Amino acid sequence: MDRLDFSVTQPLPDLTARFRLKRGLFRKETVESRVFGLDQYGCILKTDKVFEPGDTLLFDLIMKMPFENIQAEGLQGLVVEVKKHCSNFFYSIDFSGPPSADLEGKLTRIQEVLNRKQSLRSRRGHPGPRATQMA
Repeated sequence: MDRLDFSVTQPLPDLTARFRLKRGLFRKETVESRVFGLDQYGCILKTDKVFEPGDTLLFDLIMKMPFENIQAEGLQGLVVEVKKHCSNFFYSIDFSGPPSADLEGKLTRIQEVLNRKQSLRSRRGHPGPRATQMA
C-alpha cells in the first residue's frame, strides 16, 4: 500500500500544507505541516498532530514563490497510513472527492515547479527528494 515513499528524509522544497482543526465548539487551530511526498493521487505530511487511518482532512497546499505563492485550496484527503517518527507522525494522504478543474490545474502547476526546483538543485550538487514517488 506504500504508493508514496516514507523513506524520504527531506521535505519537498518550499511546499507546506495548512489545515484547520476544530478545538472545541467555537475554536479552530491552524496547523502548518511540511510535505515529504506528492503525486497526483496524494501526499505525505509530517506533523505532531494525531490522526487515525480513515480520518478525513481538509487542507491547502502552498508553494512559496518569489512573487506570488501557488495555492491549491480546499483539498480533501483520506488518511490511509501512519508511521510514527520520534514525536511526529508521517501520514499518507489520498486525495478524495472530485477536484475542480482549477484545483487540478494548481496541483499540476505545483508538481511542475517542484520538478524544476529539484532539477536545479541536483545540477548544483544538492541532491533532494523526488517530487513524485511512483510504485
